[in-house]
Amino acid sequence: MQTGSPAEWERKIVTPDYILDKIDPGMSIFIGTGVAEPRTLTRRLMSSRATNLTDLELVQLVSMGDVISFRDESNQDKFRLRTFFSGWLAGEAITSGAVDLIPSRFSDIGRLILKGALRIDVVFVQITPPDAAGYASLGVSVDVAKMAMQRASLIVGEINENMPRTLGNTFVNVRDFHYLVRSTEPLIYFPRLPFDDAMDKVAANVASMIEDGSCLSIYSGSFFEALGKHLARKRNLGVHSYFFTDVLMDLVESGAVNNKKKGYFQDKCLTSYAQGTPELFRWLHENPLIEFQAIDVVSDHLRISLNDRFMAILPARKISLTGSVALHVGKGNVTAGPGQAQDFFSAAEHSRGGKKIIALPSRNLKGDPNIVLSVENYPNQFTNSDTLDLIVTDYGVASMIGRTVRERAQALIDIAHPDDRPELIRQAKGANILYPDQIYIAESGHLYPEEVACTHTFRGDLTVRFRAIKPSDEEEMRRLFYRFSDNMVYYRYFTSIKTMPHGKMQEYVNVDFRRFMAIVGLIEKDGLERIIAEGRYVRHQDRPYADTAFIVDEKYQGHGIATFLLELLIKYAQEKGIQGITADVLADNKPMLKVYEKLPYPIRAVMEFGIYNLTIPFSEEA
Repeated sequence: MQTGSPAEWERKIVTPDYILDKIDPGMSIFIGTGVAEPRTLTRRLMSSRATNLTDLELVQLVSMGDVISFRDESNQDKFRLRTFFSGWLAGEAITSGAVDLIPSRFSDIGRLILKGALRIDVVFVQITPPDAAGYASLGVSVDVAKMAMQRASLIVGEINENMPRTLGNTFVNVRDFHYLVRSTEPLIYFPRLPFDDAMDKVAANVASMIEDGSCLSIYSGSFFEALGKHLARKRNLGVHSYFFTDVLMDLVESGAVNNKKKGYFQDKCLTSYAQGTPELFRWLHENPLIEFQAIDVVSDHLRISLNDRFMAILPARKISLTGSVALHVGKGNVTAGPGQAQDFFSAAEHSRGGKKIIALPSRNLKGDPNIVLSVENYPNQFTNSDTLDLIVTDYGVASMIGRTVRERAQALIDIAHPDDRPELIRQAKGANILYPDQIYIAESGHLYPEEVACTHTFRGDLTVRFRAIKPSDEEEMRRLFYRFSDNMVYYRYFTSIKTMPHGKMQEYVNVDFRRFMAIVGLIEKDGLERIIAEGRYVRHQDRPYADTAFIVDEKYQGHGIATFLLELLIKYAQEKGIQGITADVLADNKPMLKVYEKLPYPIRAVMEFGIYNLTIPFSEEA
């Protein structure tokens, strides 16, 4: 049967004007999404002044093209656009009232169409040329096109010779179309975007939270371009993403992405759209590694959660001290809106080892703070602050899990731009978010030693992350203190201390890095970070030595953590010109004495009142 023979399907080819004559006033027209927008049909629809083209309703999930005009006053009586996506070109038009936004999760859109809650009379979609059997591919945009075709009374396919023939649930037969139109417009391409140093640091910090074997959701933009660079050395990554981009192509080519660890569509990158350069589109043509599926499949959080360690990563515009997020709007925004983000955040919540990550630079390109007291005056808000896991800026990572509003504010201030922190402290005190007596050493922000951060795996396969202490560690350090036995407290403080109130502990965690150094060791368990060790030194005022002290959670002693902490402190001390260290150790604290004895330096020990006074020069001359 030669259903797909050129002679048969070419009989369906007509002009755009022929199609427009079939449209009645008040009809609802579904237009293919994103870079697969049928631009020949859409451009003619915009330019035509035919009297039947009145009071039309255009439905498009994401508008990325330059054809649909919201500002042309002559179009005001002609159509209104209904969209589910507030970004890109529709953003400003939604704010001005020229476009109707339907708040919805992407996973619900197909059901709205099939039930008739979203009326579809006409479908315009872009397709590849049909093959010998009469099958064309929807190319780089699948979303809800097939569902829309089930409801429409007029279905038109725009054939574009340059559309890549993608694989998956992308194929439609020419018998499903009433008419076909030949495209005279090029595909929509997007160049790869540059990124600055701040965005590169944000990406590096996000990448440090992503383990080998994780499953990723990626969008376009400078942040993801930077992130791709930092993920290139990861292994066994998977992809389950609305959009497939040049960054993901790079990661597949580098071997970082192989989808071997996925629990859903194993060995395949699962997506519903593609967006990027001509190189990407050529690479996608008949590529068996990339599986295009409808949006209800890609956005179903229960299916997504079958992938272990699913990373829901969302760039943001602003975040408040209480954890409310304002997402990007306007041209350049092709990340998810609040509804779409919720699908993927729900998936990460149910995924074993999954994480929900909000990423943003500490300041925008104008130099304005991105961490603010409130985001109530910003549009496109993602207000599900109770679902947040990690907030990442160029100044670090703040965990929101299990934290009070006060603790969240402290953690966010710690990763704000150092010059913005004093004002945020003042505002937070004024709003009764922080304690009125909250201490903050302004200079510590610029002096914070990011370079000491590292991760080490100890005996027993115990992985510990180390970094310099932060003011927001106050509560975790208090919890560490109250886990100690009386003996451990005495070994550390040489006296019996029963309480560690806010006033005393905040002095301990607010470190002036000109004189002090304090490093904490953290483990992650069930998504929560816990401080299990802390080591510090303080410079002597009368000589180039520093006094040291350590403490390790009793549950984790015997792994070598104290020895590693001491080595970190010594390395940093030597870089700062310190020539040796001292320590006071109780004579019966044998484990701590052994830690110092392991050092490759001479030890001078003096016993006094049951305490060893240790002096350890780094060289004979010191």
